[in-house]
Amino acid sequence: MSVDRDTFRHSLGSWPSGVAIVTSAHAGERLGMTVSAFSSVSLDPPLVLVCADKASNTNKLIHASRAFTVNVLARDQSALSNLFADKKREAVRFDGLACKTGATGCPLIPGALASLDCSVRDVVDAGDHIVYVGSVEAAAIDAELEPLVYWRGGYQKLTPL
Repeated sequence: MSVDRDTFRHSLGSWPSGVAIVTSAHAGERLGMTVSAFSSVSLDPPLVLVCADKASNTNKLIHASRAFTVNVLARDQSALSNLFADKKREAVRFDGLACKTGATGCPLIPGALASLDCSVRDVVDAGDHIVYVGSVEAAAIDAELEPLVYWRGGYQKLTPL
């Protein structure tokens, strides 16, 4: 017996998550996509994972470049999150963004709370997605910023207990 797609999607939406833009670059092309499917894997060695829709162009670029950067978004970056999630606006996602280049050659989103620049270590085929396990080559954080949080279909603000 399988759960229906809508119930599964709404169940997953009950889990609050941070929001990140995963970027990659290869042969002069740079792409990025908004993700909430991102997680730490290991502290020693430092590993993270991201899940990419098989149909996404960013997935194809990660596959070709064997590198990606996870840019953890700050609370004031919801517009960027929406832009990088909009498949119809893929060609203009980087317009006006003064991105620096990370150690792996992938774009670093300006104003992000943190960035994890990774080389692909493992690739796992998982349904309609590919799971990329990345070896973290470089990381940066701006401890003054607050994270962008997504829960039940909308952005939320953290409140201390």
